[in-house]
Amino acid sequence: MSVDPMAYEAQFFGFTPQTCMLRVYIAFQDYLFEMMLVVESVILKKLDAFPDCKISPFQIRKSTEKFLLFMKEHFDKLFSKMEEVLLQLVLNIPKNVLLPEDKVQEQYPYTREQFQALQDEIHQLQQQYRAEAAAGQALRAELEEQKAVQAELEKILQWFDGLDNICREHGTSNFKESFAFLTQNSKKLQDVLKDVEEKSKKIKKHEQLL
Repeated sequence: MSVDPMAYEAQFFGFTPQTCMLRVYIAFQDYLFEMMLVVESVILKKLDAFPDCKISPFQIRKSTEKFLLFMKEHFDKLFSKMEEVLLQLVLNIPKNVLLPEDKVQEQYPYTREQFQALQDEIHQLQQQYRAEAAAGQALRAELEEQKAVQAELEKILQWFDGLDNICREHGTSNFKESFAFLTQNSKKLQDVLKDVEEKSKKIKKHEQLL
């Protein structure tokens, strides 16, 4: 069987010509085997009509196998010639024939160097695309972080708005005065808390003495 890959023919037919010929060969061979089995069964039936015949079924099988081998050898020779003719004259695309999907190559021919330059340009564009994709992902992550920071800033602004409202309710409109007012009140609360803690400790000591 031919070892030529015949890739252009495979592109056109959708299968390699060698595969086609192999399937035809197997089909013919299977048919030959089946035919010999039928011939053998007919001979055995004919022998049943002659009970005095000294030919045994085993001898018939040996003769059938011998005849099958003879037929297969001749079939292989004939098929080899048929395969050569079919591969050259039927399943072969001439060198001067261009498939319709390859017409663009005829209109825009290019050399090996031009093809390599095109491949290099494609590779460079792919790298640029990956870099831009990574940069875009980093920007999206930064944007999400900025959104989170903005949300926290809005909470702080709301807190300052609330603080300003409280200060106005207590008659202080200046932020510094408001902050001083809160600091003073915070200190008073700390002093009260400290006083409560000290009294609590004294009460516990007194209870322990009792």
